[in-house]
Amino acid sequence: MAIADRSGLPVACGIASASPHEVTLVEETLDARFTKALPEKLIGDKAYDSNKLDAVLARRGVEMIAPHNPTHTTKTQDGRPLRRYRRRWKVERLFAWLLRFRRIHTRYEHKAQNFLTFLKFGCLVILLRQL
Repeated sequence: MAIADRSGLPVACGIASASPHEVTLVEETLDARFTKALPEKLIGDKAYDSNKLDAVLARRGVEMIAPHNPTHTTKTQDGRPLRRYRRRWKVERLFAWLLRFRRIHTRYEHKAQNFLTFLKFGCLVILLRQL
């Protein structure tokens, strides 16, 4: 899981097994961010449309922007902040940049800590290329 800023540069990254839902990993990834300040807004896909996640992030001062999940009966947003959702391609671009690194594209490491180190190193290389 990765969090990018508005220009598509990495702000935080983390790894987990495939079994937990991404919504449960948001707080953990925010705690592992590279910057001191929390982002004001997070943009996610329909899977992030959760009242519980919205409440947790609101306590931390972060606004979650996610399109309405059709399986939920009540809408959590009125649609105006969803204009920012159009910029989600920048997050997908970050994943494309990360997958250009061979050690990240295919996980060769047996230990999770080693893989996380290479993932953070890949984020560092991306940040240094933008200087």
